[in-house]
Amino acid sequence: MVTEVRKQLLALARIAALVAVCLALGSCYYWQAMRGHMELMGQREPVTDVLADPETSEDTRGQLELAQSAVDFAHAELALPDNGSYRQYADTGRRYLVWSVVAAPEWSLEPRTWCFPVAGCVSYRGYFDEAEAQAFAARRAAAGDDVYVGGVSAYSTLGNFADPLTNAMLRMTEYRLAGLIFHELAHQRLYISGDSAFNESFASAVEQAGIRLWLRQRGAADALCRYEDWLGRRGAVRVLLGRGRAQLEVVYAQTDDTSALAAGKAAALDRMRADYQALRAGWGGPPFFDGWFGPELNNATLAALATYDQYVPAFATLLTQHGGDFEAFYAAAKAIAKLKWEARADALAALGQAAVSSPAPAASCAATVATGPGSPPG
Repeated sequence: MVTEVRKQLLALARIAALVAVCLALGSCYYWQAMRGHMELMGQREPVTDVLADPETSEDTRGQLELAQSAVDFAHAELALPDNGSYRQYADTGRRYLVWSVVAAPEWSLEPRTWCFPVAGCVSYRGYFDEAEAQAFAARRAAAGDDVYVGGVSAYSTLGNFADPLTNAMLRMTEYRLAGLIFHELAHQRLYISGDSAFNESFASAVEQAGIRLWLRQRGAADALCRYEDWLGRRGAVRVLLGRGRAQLEVVYAQTDDTSALAAGKAAALDRMRADYQALRAGWGGPPFFDGWFGPELNNATLAALATYDQYVPAFATLLTQHGGDFEAFYAAAKAIAKLKWEARADALAALGQAAVSSPAPAASCAATVATGPGSPPG
């Protein structure tokens, strides 16, 4: 308890220093972030109190109880930090906790980055107010960037605070809620400043392995089948997107003529949409990934999608190499994290080349996949 209080006091001191700087400058991005974060911290209440409240709805009660079982599982089976995170609940009254903005130059797939205290350099900016997120995105678009704005249900303070469950998280299907808890706790286990692709891929790999174990332990065969089918479909879409990104990189490297760049970019994006429709036609039913291929498909969207999955196969291979021992896996991942950027990328690329595809779902669960409830969104 004393250690936790000291940790939070140090975090508050850093926040107070940032706020002082922001106020001295008149305004800044940090101010809305710190204001929103402190408001969230003030909204927290123990899950036990919410469960004991007779006014709590049955749906909320059920999701909170499920979340607590997922937190217990994360500590016991996934060796993830036990510091009070997700033992409290905050109802923000908003659809999402924050809105994330990703921006990329018009002729590049490399996302722009911004550097902040604690989180380091990241390839996005988060806003607690959707209008502020859209306004920033509009400014970047006016400057010529491609932009993407997406709602986020949770974020990690990397262990500086006890992160709460949020009302946005409770809207998720059961195993997606559990997976998000695993993902965010994984950030508390390992996070390196300035490498969003490493951080998000690592957390996504822990999330996927965790969901599989959690569903098997619960004997949820139908849910596991739906999840494996979703992962398989998403994997096929990722391959499609990877081909599209490679085509765009060729376009951007070939010429400086803006007319030729625009035509090549439009053709590559249209090809991705057409390839997706051909893939989708063979599925016969949901889950689909239509939202990724609408008019908003652009460099920023592609960058955002790549950040979360770029090294997932590599980390999955690393976990397999350590026999599913999470402690050994974390130690090996930490060793890679300590490498310089180029060496780290080479190590992950080598692991990725050794990756083995996940087995396809059993044919016996095909009907459940197509029509059953709870299929996660694309």
